[in-house]
Amino acid sequence: MKIVRAMELITILNHCHRHRGFVYQHARFGADKKSIEVDVRPREGSAAVCSGCQQPAPGYDHLPERCFEFIPLWGFLVFLLYRMRRVDCRSCGVVVEEVPWGDGKHQLTRAYMLFLARWARKLSWKETAEAFHTSWDQVCDAVEYVVGWGLEHRSLESIRAIGVDEIQYAKGHKYLTLVYQIDQGFTRLLWVGKERTLESFQGFFTVIGEQLAAQIEFVCSDMWQPYLDVIRQKCSRALHILDRFHIVAKMNKALDDVRAAESRKMAQEGHPPLLKKSRWCVLKRKENLTSQQKFRLRDLLRYNLQTVRAYLLKEDFQQFWEYNSPTWAGMFLDFWCHQTMRSRIEPMKKIARSLRAHRTLLLNYFKARKQFSSGVIEGLNNKAKVTMRRSYGFRTFRILELALYHSLGKLPEPELTHEFF
Repeated sequence: MKIVRAMELITILNHCHRHRGFVYQHARFGADKKSIEVDVRPREGSAAVCSGCQQPAPGYDHLPERCFEFIPLWGFLVFLLYRMRRVDCRSCGVVVEEVPWGDGKHQLTRAYMLFLARWARKLSWKETAEAFHTSWDQVCDAVEYVVGWGLEHRSLESIRAIGVDEIQYAKGHKYLTLVYQIDQGFTRLLWVGKERTLESFQGFFTVIGEQLAAQIEFVCSDMWQPYLDVIRQKCSRALHILDRFHIVAKMNKALDDVRAAESRKMAQEGHPPLLKKSRWCVLKRKENLTSQQKFRLRDLLRYNLQTVRAYLLKEDFQQFWEYNSPTWAGMFLDFWCHQTMRSRIEPMKKIARSLRAHRTLLLNYFKARKQFSSGVIEGLNNKAKVTMRRSYGFRTFRILELALYHSLGKLPEPELTHEFF
Protein backbone atom coordinates (compact mmCIF):
# COMPACT_ATOMS: atom_id res chain seq x y z
CA MET A 1 0.00 0.00 0.00
CA LYS A 2 2.83 2.42 0.87
CA ILE A 3 4.51 1.64 -2.46
CA VAL A 4 1.25 2.33 -4.32
CA ARG A 5 0.78 5.65 -2.50
CA ALA A 6 4.38 6.61 -3.20
CA MET A 7 3.89 5.82 -6.87
CA GLU A 8 0.72 7.91 -6.92
CA LEU A 9 2.53 10.89 -5.38
CA ILE A 10 5.40 10.60 -7.87
CA THR A 11 2.86 10.43 -10.70
CA ILE A 12 1.21 13.61 -9.41
CA LEU A 13 4.56 15.39 -9.13
CA ASN A 14 5.55 14.31 -12.64
CA HIS A 15 2.25 15.68 -13.90
CA CYS A 16 2.28 19.07 -12.17
CA HIS A 17 5.94 19.77 -11.32
CA ARG A 18 8.02 18.02 -13.96
CA HIS A 19 11.50 19.33 -14.80
CA ARG A 20 13.56 18.29 -17.76
CA GLY A 21 16.73 16.47 -16.80
CA PHE A 22 15.49 15.34 -13.36
CA VAL A 23 13.54 12.35 -12.05
CA TYR A 24 11.50 11.80 -8.89
CA GLN A 25 12.83 8.53 -7.51
CA HIS A 26 11.34 7.64 -4.11
CA ALA A 27 8.60 9.09 -1.88
CA ARG A 28 8.22 8.21 1.80
CA PHE A 29 7.03 9.53 5.14
CA GLY A 30 9.59 11.37 7.25
CA ALA A 31 10.73 10.03 10.60
CA ASP A 32 8.15 12.20 12.39
CA LYS A 33 5.31 10.85 10.21
CA LYS A 34 4.22 14.47 9.65
CA SER A 35 6.13 15.10 6.47
CA ILE A 36 6.76 13.51 3.07
CA GLU A 37 10.23 13.23 1.60
CA VAL A 38 10.78 12.83 -2.14
CA ASP A 39 14.20 11.91 -3.53
CA VAL A 40 15.22 13.63 -6.75
CA ARG A 41 18.07 12.50 -9.02
CA PRO A 42 19.45 13.68 -12.38
CA ARG A 43 18.15 11.85 -15.42
CA GLU A 44 20.68 9.49 -16.96
CA GLY A 45 22.81 11.29 -19.54
CA SER A 46 21.59 14.80 -18.66
CA ALA A 47 24.19 17.52 -18.22
CA ALA A 48 24.23 19.86 -15.27
CA VAL A 49 23.65 23.59 -15.88
CA CYS A 50 26.06 26.23 -14.59
CA SER A 51 24.36 28.61 -12.15
CA GLY A 52 26.51 31.47 -13.42
CA CYS A 53 26.09 31.45 -17.19
CA GLN A 54 23.18 28.95 -17.47
CA GLN A 55 25.16 26.80 -19.94
CA PRO A 56 25.67 23.00 -19.76
CA ALA A 57 28.92 22.03 -18.07
CA PRO A 58 30.65 18.76 -17.07
CA GLY A 59 30.19 17.50 -13.53
CA TYR A 60 32.87 17.95 -10.87
CA ASP A 61 31.52 16.33 -7.69
CA HIS A 62 28.47 16.22 -5.41
CA LEU A 63 27.57 18.24 -2.32
CA PRO A 64 25.78 16.80 0.73
CA GLU A 65 22.06 16.18 0.35
CA ARG A 66 20.01 19.36 0.42
CA CYS A 67 16.36 19.75 1.45
CA PHE A 68 13.93 21.97 -0.53
CA GLU A 69 10.50 22.62 0.99
CA PHE A 70 7.62 22.10 -1.42
CA ILE A 71 3.91 23.01 -1.20
CA PRO A 72 2.18 21.09 1.67
CA LEU A 73 0.02 18.19 0.56
CA TRP A 74 -3.03 16.92 2.51
CA GLY A 75 -1.71 18.54 5.69
CA PHE A 76 1.77 17.00 5.30
CA LEU A 77 4.90 19.06 4.76
CA VAL A 78 6.62 18.00 1.53
CA PHE A 79 10.39 18.12 0.99
CA LEU A 80 12.43 17.44 -2.14
CA LEU A 81 15.81 15.88 -1.32
CA TYR A 82 18.63 16.34 -3.80
CA ARG A 83 22.44 16.20 -3.84
CA MET A 84 23.56 19.29 -5.72
CA ARG A 85 26.27 18.75 -8.32
CA ARG A 86 29.23 21.04 -8.73
CA VAL A 87 30.25 21.71 -12.32
CA ASP A 88 33.54 22.71 -13.92
CA CYS A 89 32.43 25.58 -16.18
CA ARG A 90 34.91 27.05 -18.67
CA SER A 91 33.57 30.55 -18.06
CA CYS A 92 32.72 30.51 -14.34
CA GLY A 93 35.06 27.89 -12.92
CA VAL A 94 33.87 25.35 -10.36
CA VAL A 95 30.37 26.36 -9.25
CA VAL A 96 27.18 24.72 -7.97
CA GLU A 97 24.68 23.68 -10.62
CA GLU A 98 21.38 25.47 -11.17
CA VAL A 99 18.21 23.50 -10.41
CA PRO A 100 14.88 24.55 -11.98
CA TRP A 101 12.82 24.17 -8.80
CA GLY A 102 15.06 26.28 -6.53
CA ASP A 103 16.63 29.72 -6.52
CA GLY A 104 20.05 30.34 -5.04
CA LYS A 105 20.31 29.44 -1.37
CA HIS A 106 16.56 29.59 -0.70
CA GLN A 107 15.31 26.60 1.29
CA LEU A 108 11.88 26.88 -0.36
CA THR A 109 11.11 25.78 -3.90
CA ARG A 110 10.07 28.46 -6.36
CA ALA A 111 6.56 26.99 -6.52
CA TYR A 112 6.20 27.19 -2.73
CA MET A 113 7.52 30.75 -2.59
CA LEU A 114 5.00 31.88 -5.18
CA PHE A 115 2.28 29.91 -3.35
CA LEU A 116 3.07 31.65 -0.03
CA ALA A 117 3.42 35.06 -1.68
CA ARG A 118 -0.02 34.86 -3.24
CA TRP A 119 -1.60 33.91 0.07
CA ALA A 120 0.35 36.72 1.77
CA ARG A 121 -1.51 39.15 -0.47
CA LYS A 122 -4.82 37.94 0.99
CA LEU A 123 -3.81 37.33 4.61
CA SER A 124 -1.30 38.92 6.94
CA TRP A 125 2.15 37.37 6.79
CA LYS A 126 1.71 35.94 10.27
CA GLU A 127 -1.62 34.32 9.37
CA THR A 128 -0.08 32.90 6.19
CA ALA A 129 2.77 31.35 8.17
CA GLU A 130 0.37 29.82 10.69
CA ALA A 131 -1.94 28.44 8.00
CA PHE A 132 0.84 26.53 6.23
CA HIS A 133 2.93 25.59 9.29
CA THR A 134 5.93 27.68 8.35
CA SER A 135 7.62 30.75 9.81
CA TRP A 136 7.13 34.48 9.29
CA ASP A 137 10.69 34.70 7.97
CA GLN A 138 9.94 32.10 5.31
CA VAL A 139 6.88 34.06 4.18
CA CYS A 140 9.00 37.21 4.09
CA ASP A 141 11.64 35.45 1.98
CA ALA A 142 8.91 34.26 -0.40
CA VAL A 143 7.49 37.76 -0.82
CA GLU A 144 10.98 39.19 -1.30
CA TYR A 145 11.74 36.66 -4.02
CA VAL A 146 8.48 37.31 -5.89
CA VAL A 147 8.75 41.10 -5.57
CA GLY A 148 12.40 41.07 -6.66
CA TRP A 149 11.55 38.94 -9.70
CA GLY A 150 8.59 41.17 -10.53
CA LEU A 151 10.56 44.42 -10.30
CA GLU A 152 13.26 42.95 -12.52
CA HIS A 153 10.76 41.84 -15.18
CA ARG A 154 8.11 44.58 -15.06
CA SER A 155 7.58 46.84 -18.05
CA LEU A 156 7.68 50.63 -17.66
CA GLU A 157 7.36 51.48 -21.33
CA SER A 158 3.69 52.49 -21.42
CA ILE A 159 3.42 54.97 -18.54
CA ARG A 160 1.25 57.91 -19.59
CA ALA A 161 0.16 59.45 -16.28
CA ILE A 162 1.64 59.38 -12.78
CA GLY A 163 0.57 60.67 -9.38
CA VAL A 164 2.82 61.42 -6.41
CA ASP A 165 1.78 61.72 -2.77
CA GLU A 166 3.02 60.90 0.70
CA ILE A 167 1.59 58.89 3.59
CA GLN A 168 2.67 58.60 7.21
CA TYR A 169 3.95 55.14 8.11
CA ALA A 170 5.20 55.59 11.67
CA LYS A 171 5.06 57.96 14.62
CA GLY A 172 7.33 60.97 14.66
CA HIS A 173 6.40 62.44 11.27
CA LYS A 174 7.89 59.59 9.25
CA TYR A 175 6.55 59.61 5.71
CA LEU A 176 6.80 57.60 2.51
CA THR A 177 6.87 59.13 -0.96
CA LEU A 178 4.68 57.03 -3.25
CA VAL A 179 4.54 57.33 -7.03
CA TYR A 180 1.66 55.64 -8.86
CA GLN A 181 0.78 54.99 -12.46
CA ILE A 182 -2.76 56.34 -12.89
CA ASP A 183 -3.53 55.64 -16.54
CA GLN A 184 -7.14 55.15 -17.51
CA GLY A 185 -8.04 51.53 -16.69
CA PHE A 186 -4.67 50.66 -15.16
CA THR A 187 -3.22 51.79 -11.84
CA ARG A 188 -0.23 50.46 -9.91
CA LEU A 189 2.51 51.44 -7.51
CA LEU A 190 5.73 52.40 -9.29
CA TRP A 191 8.02 53.71 -6.56
CA VAL A 192 8.38 53.77 -2.78
CA GLY A 193 10.75 56.41 -1.41
CA LYS A 194 11.84 56.71 2.19
CA GLU A 195 10.79 60.03 3.76
CA ARG A 196 9.14 62.97 2.05
CA THR A 197 12.23 64.55 0.53
CA LEU A 198 13.42 65.94 -2.75
CA GLU A 199 15.89 63.05 -3.06
CA SER A 200 13.13 60.46 -2.61
CA PHE A 201 11.12 61.80 -5.52
CA GLN A 202 14.20 62.22 -7.70
CA GLY A 203 15.00 58.56 -7.04
CA PHE A 204 11.94 57.57 -9.06
CA PHE A 205 13.18 59.42 -12.15
CA THR A 206 16.62 57.88 -11.69
CA VAL A 207 14.99 54.43 -11.90
CA ILE A 208 12.90 55.06 -15.03
CA GLY A 209 15.51 57.17 -16.85
CA GLU A 210 15.23 60.40 -18.82
CA GLN A 211 13.74 58.80 -21.93
CA LEU A 212 10.74 57.31 -20.13
CA ALA A 213 10.30 60.45 -18.01
CA ALA A 214 10.04 62.52 -21.20
CA GLN A 215 7.15 60.30 -22.39
CA ILE A 216 4.94 61.04 -19.37
CA GLU A 217 1.99 63.21 -20.42
CA PHE A 218 0.19 63.92 -17.11
CA VAL A 219 1.38 64.35 -13.53
CA CYS A 220 -0.84 64.80 -10.45
CA SER A 221 0.61 66.17 -7.20
CA ASP A 222 -0.09 68.53 -4.34
CA MET A 223 1.31 72.06 -4.04
CA TRP A 224 4.49 71.14 -2.16
CA GLN A 225 7.19 73.21 -3.84
CA PRO A 226 9.91 70.49 -4.10
CA TYR A 227 7.43 68.30 -5.98
CA LEU A 228 6.65 71.17 -8.34
CA ASP A 229 10.35 71.84 -8.97
CA VAL A 230 11.22 68.19 -9.72
CA ILE A 231 8.22 67.75 -12.02
CA ARG A 232 9.10 70.93 -13.89
CA GLN A 233 12.65 69.71 -14.32
CA LYS A 234 12.06 66.02 -15.14
CA CYS A 235 8.68 66.13 -16.94
CA SER A 236 8.79 69.49 -18.68
CA ARG A 237 6.41 68.34 -21.44
CA ALA A 238 3.83 66.82 -19.10
CA LEU A 239 0.59 68.53 -18.14
CA HIS A 240 0.92 69.08 -14.39
CA ILE A 241 -2.40 68.79 -12.54
CA LEU A 242 -2.70 69.91 -8.93
CA ASP A 243 -4.21 67.51 -6.45
CA ARG A 244 -7.88 68.43 -5.96
CA PHE A 245 -8.06 66.53 -2.67
CA HIS A 246 -5.31 68.60 -1.06
CA ILE A 247 -6.83 71.87 -2.26
CA VAL A 248 -10.14 70.98 -0.62
CA ALA A 249 -8.29 69.81 2.50
CA LYS A 250 -6.40 73.10 2.77
CA MET A 251 -9.64 75.04 2.39
CA ASN A 252 -11.29 72.99 5.14
CA LYS A 253 -8.26 73.61 7.36
CA ALA A 254 -8.59 77.37 6.78
CA LEU A 255 -12.31 77.24 7.58
CA ASP A 256 -11.65 75.28 10.77
CA ASP A 257 -9.03 77.85 11.84
CA VAL A 258 -11.57 80.63 11.35
CA ARG A 259 -14.21 78.76 13.36
CA ALA A 260 -11.82 77.95 16.24
CA ALA A 261 -10.49 81.51 16.47
CA GLU A 262 -13.96 83.06 16.38
CA SER A 263 -15.26 80.59 18.97
CA ARG A 264 -12.44 81.51 21.38
CA LYS A 265 -13.05 85.22 20.81
CA MET A 266 -16.78 84.89 21.53
CA ALA A 267 -16.05 82.98 24.72
CA GLN A 268 -13.59 85.64 25.90
CA GLU A 269 -16.09 88.45 25.22
CA GLY A 270 -18.91 86.64 27.01
CA HIS A 271 -21.11 86.00 23.97
CA PRO A 272 -23.36 82.93 23.72
CA PRO A 273 -21.46 79.86 22.40
CA LEU A 274 -23.09 79.90 18.97
CA LEU A 275 -20.27 77.89 17.40
CA LYS A 276 -20.20 75.14 19.99
CA LYS A 277 -20.44 71.67 18.41
CA SER A 278 -20.52 73.17 14.92
CA ARG A 279 -17.23 71.90 13.55
CA TRP A 280 -18.53 69.04 11.42
CA CYS A 281 -21.60 71.01 10.42
CA VAL A 282 -19.40 73.33 8.36
CA LEU A 283 -16.66 70.87 7.33
CA LYS A 284 -18.73 67.95 6.06
CA ARG A 285 -20.29 67.89 2.62
CA LYS A 286 -24.00 68.73 2.60
CA GLU A 287 -25.04 65.27 1.43
CA ASN A 288 -23.15 63.67 4.33
CA LEU A 289 -24.75 65.73 7.11
CA THR A 290 -27.01 64.02 9.60
CA SER A 291 -30.52 65.38 10.17
CA GLN A 292 -29.43 67.03 13.42
CA GLN A 293 -26.40 68.61 11.75
CA LYS A 294 -28.58 70.01 8.97
CA PHE A 295 -30.82 71.77 11.50
CA ARG A 296 -27.74 73.02 13.39
CA LEU A 297 -26.23 74.42 10.18
CA ARG A 298 -29.52 76.09 9.18
CA ASP A 299 -29.65 77.89 12.52
CA LEU A 300 -25.99 78.89 12.26
CA LEU A 301 -26.42 80.47 8.81
CA ARG A 302 -28.77 83.07 10.27
CA TYR A 303 -25.90 84.84 12.00
CA ASN A 304 -23.42 87.23 10.42
CA LEU A 305 -20.27 85.49 11.59
CA GLN A 306 -16.85 85.16 9.99
CA THR A 307 -17.26 81.39 10.16
CA VAL A 308 -20.49 81.62 8.18
CA ARG A 309 -18.90 83.86 5.54
CA ALA A 310 -15.90 81.53 5.27
CA TYR A 311 -18.26 78.55 4.95
CA LEU A 312 -20.17 80.24 2.13
CA LEU A 313 -16.91 81.01 0.32
CA LYS A 314 -15.86 77.38 0.64
CA GLU A 315 -19.19 76.11 -0.65
CA ASP A 316 -19.15 78.63 -3.49
CA PHE A 317 -15.74 77.38 -4.62
CA GLN A 318 -17.15 73.89 -5.24
CA GLN A 319 -18.65 75.27 -8.46
CA PHE A 320 -15.11 75.56 -9.81
CA TRP A 321 -14.86 71.78 -10.28
CA GLU A 322 -18.11 71.67 -12.29
CA TYR A 323 -16.77 73.67 -15.25
CA ASN A 324 -15.56 71.96 -18.41
CA SER A 325 -13.92 74.87 -20.17
CA PRO A 326 -10.53 76.09 -18.83
CA THR A 327 -11.48 79.64 -19.86
CA TRP A 328 -14.71 79.73 -17.88
CA ALA A 329 -13.10 77.95 -14.95
CA GLY A 330 -10.33 80.56 -14.95
CA MET A 331 -12.85 83.40 -14.96
CA PHE A 332 -14.66 81.86 -11.99
CA LEU A 333 -11.39 81.32 -10.13
CA ASP A 334 -10.38 84.96 -10.64
CA PHE A 335 -13.78 86.18 -9.44
CA TRP A 336 -13.72 83.89 -6.38
CA CYS A 337 -10.22 84.99 -5.40
CA HIS A 338 -11.21 88.65 -5.81
CA GLN A 339 -14.25 88.19 -3.57
CA THR A 340 -12.22 86.27 -1.00
CA MET A 341 -9.49 88.91 -0.84
CA ARG A 342 -12.17 91.45 0.08
CA SER A 343 -13.58 89.27 2.85
CA ARG A 344 -11.05 90.32 5.53
CA ILE A 345 -10.82 86.69 6.62
CA GLU A 346 -7.08 86.08 6.70
CA PRO A 347 -7.01 82.23 6.50
CA MET A 348 -9.29 82.33 3.46
CA LYS A 349 -7.24 85.15 1.91
CA LYS A 350 -4.15 82.97 2.30
CA ILE A 351 -5.91 80.22 0.34
CA ALA A 352 -6.88 82.72 -2.38
CA ARG A 353 -3.27 83.92 -2.72
CA SER A 354 -2.09 80.31 -3.04
CA LEU A 355 -4.69 79.53 -5.72
CA ARG A 356 -3.70 82.62 -7.66
CA ALA A 357 -0.05 81.58 -7.53
CA HIS A 358 -0.91 78.15 -8.94
CA ARG A 359 -3.63 79.28 -11.35
CA THR A 360 -2.08 77.64 -14.43
CA LEU A 361 -1.67 74.28 -12.73
CA LEU A 362 -5.23 74.38 -11.43
CA LEU A 363 -6.63 74.95 -14.93
CA ASN A 364 -4.64 71.99 -16.26
CA TYR A 365 -7.30 69.81 -14.63
CA PHE A 366 -9.77 71.05 -17.25
CA LYS A 367 -7.23 70.93 -20.09
CA ALA A 368 -6.88 67.21 -19.29
CA ARG A 369 -10.68 66.98 -19.60
CA LYS A 370 -10.98 65.88 -15.97
CA GLN A 371 -9.54 62.47 -16.82
CA PHE A 372 -6.96 62.62 -14.03
CA SER A 373 -7.48 63.66 -10.45
CA SER A 374 -6.36 62.84 -6.95
CA GLY A 375 -9.29 60.51 -6.32
CA VAL A 376 -7.38 57.55 -7.77
CA ILE A 377 -4.29 58.44 -5.73
CA GLU A 378 -6.25 58.68 -2.49
CA GLY A 379 -7.85 55.31 -3.19
CA LEU A 380 -4.42 53.74 -3.66
CA ASN A 381 -3.18 55.49 -0.51
CA ASN A 382 -6.04 53.91 1.43
CA LYS A 383 -5.03 50.46 0.13
CA ALA A 384 -1.45 51.16 1.22
CA LYS A 385 -2.68 52.09 4.70
CA VAL A 386 -4.75 48.90 4.85
CA THR A 387 -1.63 46.90 3.98
CA MET A 388 0.26 48.54 6.84
CA ARG A 389 -2.65 48.28 9.29
CA ARG A 390 -3.23 44.59 8.55
CA SER A 391 0.24 43.79 9.85
CA TYR A 392 0.09 46.33 12.68
CA GLY A 393 3.11 48.11 11.21
CA PHE A 394 6.44 46.86 9.92
CA ARG A 395 9.70 47.07 11.82
CA THR A 396 11.87 48.19 8.91
CA PHE A 397 11.41 50.29 5.80
CA ARG A 398 12.63 47.40 3.64
CA ILE A 399 9.84 45.07 4.79
CA LEU A 400 7.24 47.81 4.36
CA GLU A 401 8.54 48.48 0.86
CA LEU A 402 8.21 44.80 -0.07
CA ALA A 403 4.66 44.63 1.29
CA LEU A 404 3.55 47.72 -0.67
CA TYR A 405 5.08 46.57 -3.94
CA HIS A 406 3.54 43.13 -3.39
CA SER A 407 0.04 44.49 -2.72
CA LEU A 408 -0.11 47.45 -5.12
CA GLY A 409 2.65 46.97 -7.69
CA LYS A 410 0.76 44.54 -9.99
CA LEU A 411 4.11 42.92 -10.67
CA PRO A 412 4.59 40.00 -13.07
CA GLU A 413 5.17 36.64 -11.43
CA PRO A 414 7.40 33.69 -12.33
CA GLU A 415 5.78 31.07 -14.52
CA LEU A 416 5.30 27.59 -13.10
CA THR A 417 4.73 24.23 -14.69
CA HIS A 418 1.34 24.07 -12.95
CA GLU A 419 -1.09 26.41 -11.16
CA PHE A 420 -1.18 25.13 -7.58
CA PHE A 421 -3.83 27.63 -6.35
